[in-house]
Amino acid sequence: MLSFNRTGVSHTVFYLLGIPGLEDQHLWISIPFFISYVTALLGNSLLIFLILTRRSLHEPMFLFLCMLAGADIVLSTCTVPQALAIFWFRAGEISLDRCISQFFIIHCIFISESGLLLVMAFDRYVAICYPLRYTTILTHTLIGKIGVTIFLRSYCTIFPIVFLLKRLTFCRNNVLPHTYCEHIGLAKYACNDIRVNIWYGLFVIVSTVVLDVLLIFVSYMLILRAVFHMPSQDARHKALNTCGSHVCIIILFYGPAIFTTLTQRFGRHIPAHIHILLANVCVLVPPMLNPVIYGIKTKAIREQVAHLFFPKQK
Repeated sequence: MLSFNRTGVSHTVFYLLGIPGLEDQHLWISIPFFISYVTALLGNSLLIFLILTRRSLHEPMFLFLCMLAGADIVLSTCTVPQALAIFWFRAGEISLDRCISQFFIIHCIFISESGLLLVMAFDRYVAICYPLRYTTILTHTLIGKIGVTIFLRSYCTIFPIVFLLKRLTFCRNNVLPHTYCEHIGLAKYACNDIRVNIWYGLFVIVSTVVLDVLLIFVSYMLILRAVFHMPSQDARHKALNTCGSHVCIIILFYGPAIFTTLTQRFGRHIPAHIHILLANVCVLVPPMLNPVIYGIKTKAIREQVAHLFFPKQK
């Protein structure tokens, strides 16, 4: 290792293995990947189309949902086609620059989606606690500014990691047991000290995702307090029902991510392929199910879908 480090040899090409230990099952594993990807593309594209073309869906909640659907499409497209290429054609070769670019997009989108879920919690808080001022508080101009802020936050927090990776010398193994590139998974193959990468990565998670979760929790505590002070049971039920879809998506987004993190930290005896499969659940399941959940639980979207496909039965 030291000789490689001294001579400055560094890998510029890496090979993604897919699901290590299950190479013989890659063709079968590709089926749920492909179905999930097609479902995510169709479902989220339909959601974006409906929200952008139907004036009745130009409310703040649906505009934030439109941003989330767009982020889901980018996240799926950045990861699943690469995985399918590995499963079908064993095309796992990837350059260092492309690997870093993929990591950058994945992490930016993940933090952006976390920010959107926080803003959607704030949206529900305003809608329930200040219903008469809902549209005057959350104007289209403010929604646009919020969207830009969410993107800039994710970009500015992830961008330094690009330089932290670029400074490393990758003189160890260049075979990555994964379907996509991620920060520490790539950094651990460097000969340099990666403590800065580890600590900065932890800082990013705490200052974005963890903070978002805490603020979402506070928002829902305030929402529940307001709901339980409502005079009638029907009003309480209607208020809670408007939050149902958002709560489902929060669980769907953070649940697999938290479970995956815990298994990576404490599940040292869990087989490697389980870790990789769980990591893929985080990028497969939410984009696929988000439009389904909102389509089933939101009456306005159900009506627009029915009108689109069955115009005479409106």
